[in-house]
Amino acid sequence: MTEKRPDQEALQQILGKTHRHGGNEQMRVVKVSVSGKEISMAHVIGVSEPSVYKNLGLDIGTHAGEDFKGMSIGTIHMSPPESTVIAADIAVKAGYVELGFLDRFSGTLILTGPLEEVKTAVFEIMKYFREELQYKACPVTVR
Repeated sequence: MTEKRPDQEALQQILGKTHRHGGNEQMRVVKVSVSGKEISMAHVIGVSEPSVYKNLGLDIGTHAGEDFKGMSIGTIHMSPPESTVIAADIAVKAGYVELGFLDRFSGTLILTGPLEEVKTAVFEIMKYFREELQYKACPVTVR
């Protein structure tokens, strides 16, 4: 028999008063999360080793054969995930960066380019989402 957490017990007591079920059956509660308007991670990796690009798969497709020496990486995670499309548009207009990866289903955006250009693009994305779209946003970290 599994042990109930205190919050589960309290919830079952509350729901038990309004929802009847037969015998000694346990009530199953499913938690559902709804994504809000937020940027939960924004990080700029300074000049990175080419092996990082290779391990992230940033050296394939249109970037095959490119020399990533001296390049930086910016990564952002946001919800709702479709927001990455807007962020990508802002990024390419704000700085000389390339889209390394964009996933409108998970909310992940990876930018590549010279350090100052990547920083500019990430900070412009953050500014727009905070000020114009009223997103809750974490601070940008730079390493």
